[in-house]
Amino acid sequence: MKPLILTTALAALATAKDHRSFAVLRFTNKQLTKGRMDPIRSPGKTGAHVHHVLGGSGFGTSSTGKDLLESNCSTAKVKGDNSNYWFPSLYFRDAGTGKLEGVDLFYANAYYFFEATNDDIKAFPTGLSIVSGDVDATSAPVGGSVSNLDASKGPINAVKWTCPRRDNLYNPPSWPAGSDGSMAGIGDAVNKGEGVGFPHVDCDGFASPLRADIHFPSCYDPAVGLTDYKRNMVFPSDAGDGKMDCPKGHIHVPHLFLEVYWDTPAFKDRWEQGKGKQPFVLSNGDATGFSLHADFMAGWDEKVLQHVIDTCDAGTAGMDKCPGLPLGLNEADCTVEPAVKEKVDGVLDALPGDNGMKGWSYGGTRLVSGTDAPAASSGYSSGFGSESRTTSSGLVSGTEAPVTPSGPSSGFNSESPATSSGTPSASASEYPPPANSEPSPSRKPTRYQLPVKELVSASTSPSSSAVGYHVPSRAASSRHYTNSTMAGPTASHPIGSAITIPATSEACITKTVTVRQTVTVTNRAPPSAVTSRAPPSAVTNRPSTNSTVNGYRYTGCFRDSPSRILNGVIRADVGAVSNANCVDHCRAAGYGLAGTEYGGQCYCGSRLLTSDRLDDGRCDMACEGDAADICGGSWALSVYGRGNATEAKMQRHLYDHVRRRRSLYR
Repeated sequence: MKPLILTTALAALATAKDHRSFAVLRFTNKQLTKGRMDPIRSPGKTGAHVHHVLGGSGFGTSSTGKDLLESNCSTAKVKGDNSNYWFPSLYFRDAGTGKLEGVDLFYANAYYFFEATNDDIKAFPTGLSIVSGDVDATSAPVGGSVSNLDASKGPINAVKWTCPRRDNLYNPPSWPAGSDGSMAGIGDAVNKGEGVGFPHVDCDGFASPLRADIHFPSCYDPAVGLTDYKRNMVFPSDAGDGKMDCPKGHIHVPHLFLEVYWDTPAFKDRWEQGKGKQPFVLSNGDATGFSLHADFMAGWDEKVLQHVIDTCDAGTAGMDKCPGLPLGLNEADCTVEPAVKEKVDGVLDALPGDNGMKGWSYGGTRLVSGTDAPAASSGYSSGFGSESRTTSSGLVSGTEAPVTPSGPSSGFNSESPATSSGTPSASASEYPPPANSEPSPSRKPTRYQLPVKELVSASTSPSSSAVGYHVPSRAASSRHYTNSTMAGPTASHPIGSAITIPATSEACITKTVTVRQTVTVTNRAPPSAVTSRAPPSAVTNRPSTNSTVNGYRYTGCFRDSPSRILNGVIRADVGAVSNANCVDHCRAAGYGLAGTEYGGQCYCGSRLLTSDRLDDGRCDMACEGDAADICGGSWALSVYGRGNATEAKMQRHLYDHVRRRRSLYR
């Protein structure tokens, strides 16, 4: 019976893309490497700024699609994806010392959207290089905070920041009320959890810290070529029948969307929130967040990706749940040493690459790398004061670019299905209305729920972490703008005004297309776990050294690290996490140790890679799946071991002893 059901489902998907399908690609560990490497923008050279890199081990300063196909391993969970995904690293600047500290990557997901279309969606050709976002932007986009992937409705705005908040409450707002982008970021008037530029509060949503959101265009022009990243891609257009089609001569490839979570709560007690200032800076020196961007180089086994495109609608259950994956899954960690040998983590005096600070502290658009920076303007600032830094050469780089700020406007339709608070109660299986239920322009769209049984997936259990997904809306407009994910117009041009682009500019080729607008909805945490910290009265089963869970004894609360002290299985997919189902999962996978963290994450391993035990009070977050129990804390792991606690301690002691002895001879 199963083969018949599967065949019927696959046939329905393969006949036509009448409805959008998607699958979320997850990664086996947090990053492949980190450093100043960018084979798309700076091939064969040291990159301008530090990137976090995910994907295949063939990555390097000069890597090509062929190199990626020859990767020995990949951080992508689906075997056959040796592509690379990279984005600027994030740093925290201590206002007291002026020093910089790297912010850990919490985790990242890559959404693969397969639009409803009259086109055939094809796998990425090997070596296709795509860049989304403007690395040089220091002003708000001309469209303000409005999400837009439709050039007929206004300027393309493909990158945003999302700031989930505890209990989905946005008072005070995450971005200063009334901000026009000249001295602070701009919050989305419809979806309160989104905006452009950095927010000025801690993003403390359930298992959801500050998140970078980057959409990539999905129409490839083979006449331009694989590597001409400034001109080879555009977004698809509305075909008039609710489907999204590419221009003639283009190849329709998957619509890639990256969501990148940063562990900003680790710094929440070190800066004053809600005052229009914020302490984070991108690795290129941008203190505004407007220059958020990401790069992608295709290294897929094209047969594997085409199989996913044609047969899978696994949604948030994950691409690894797609049926019949030809090559199976990657389970092991995959890392490579950075090609550029320099310190990029820990406490730094300056950003790697001599990238001077730029942004709100200097009037909104001025790039300052010298010592002649003017005093910070009154109003909002990034919290960097008027300090600046001289480059290693002693030269001052950058020029002043006066800006006439312009805030968000209703110059084009920004209607979306989000509620006024932007945080509706939603399940992980909520989708936008299909084309045949599209609302008229006179009323707002309504939501409907897609039954979980309609997902083509080996498993429909939800992810153990809160996952944001992206709801399209389509609203007609007669305006047409440059369809570019590169250097678009900034807030120095009033919204709706004519923008003159030199005809000789290769980076700005005007193409009239229409695509869809998106808004981001962040799922609510389960009612039993919407507060991250568990009040003492709510915990009835706080673990002790004498407690056991399904035969595993509680070993203690241990400090976790970016490389994970339990790394056999990272963030196991067990549904709503509890100590019991985490232990059961790890036992079934053959691991003697299980650990829970952040109230909603499960890890397995055979040994602890460090033995830094914390006070049990540091593990203080209620379990997502059992509010009466404790599942770790912030970078704190509640650990359970098979056998007795002494055995686990001996394993840790032996490992640490051997590690220390080896370090003496390096």
